[in-house]
Amino acid sequence: MAMGLASRRKGRGARRAPMAEINVTPFVDVMLVLLIIFMVTAPLLASGVPVDLPESRANPIDQTPDQVTVAIDREGFVYIDDQRIEKGYLPRALESLAGPEGGERPLVNLRADRNIDWGRAMAVMGELNRAGFNSISLVTTGSAEEP
Repeated sequence: MAMGLASRRKGRGARRAPMAEINVTPFVDVMLVLLIIFMVTAPLLASGVPVDLPESRANPIDQTPDQVTVAIDREGFVYIDDQRIEKGYLPRALESLAGPEGGERPLVNLRADRNIDWGRAMAVMGELNRAGFNSISLVTTGSAEEP
């Protein structure tokens, strides 16, 4: 009878040894698909407001996380980081970006359409200066030709 119990345990109650191999192929496939998705969508996230930028032979600027993008589209509407600012509300919107008094203001990247009135761009730059944003970069596209 004792032999019968021992044989039963080996059949049903026997514990299996853990597998030492892990199949990583599905994991790698998923990671590669995600990588491709992020590579395709990342340039689209950089600038959401369609602006026809002027050309320039200027050196590219470094991207730092403490930057604000202000865009002026063809119709003259102003956007702060893809959010449209209604006419007359630009000073209030800039005050909310400024943070605490006396604190460091972020760098402003100004993207203006090449077909807008130069006076409109200067008015926006004046409001930026008035709000205390003194570090303003004008964003252009690269050009291989000399002016």
